[in-house]
Amino acid sequence: MADDIIRVESLRRDIEQDMRDPLRRRLLGRGGSPEYQDRDVFRSVDGLLRRVFDSPESYALLPEFLGPESDWRLQPDLQFSSHRTVGGPFVLFVKRRILLPLTRWLYDYTVDNFQRQERFNGTLIACIEELAIENARLRRDLERLGKRLTPAP
Repeated sequence: MADDIIRVESLRRDIEQDMRDPLRRRLLGRGGSPEYQDRDVFRSVDGLLRRVFDSPESYALLPEFLGPESDWRLQPDLQFSSHRTVGGPFVLFVKRRILLPLTRWLYDYTVDNFQRQERFNGTLIACIEELAIENARLRRDLERLGKRLTPAP
């Protein structure tokens, strides 16, 4: 009976490795980092990027340093306003009814690019924060190890 036990965890890791290897080889073939020769390094980087990409909004510390979202977040929504009290309504009418239809194609083109850039920025922010977290953990572990290895006076 004991011989019939299947170790699922090692099987899962082997399957994941088999799925990652073609990507790793493709990246190396296109001039990717030579560090990817090491399967463990590639697995670690792949895991980190997948975690971040799956939920970039879960990282919140770095945006706190960037200040209010209105200062750094892209705002592709087109909003018309006027500070003029006398001619303001006429200016807004011209902008909405004449200028906007003439330039709609430009707006549609740029809004897609803004949305892609927004997603890219969010992912980069999450990556930076994840790397900072990992760096902090490694420093903490290194300090603990150093304290254990240092002989008491």
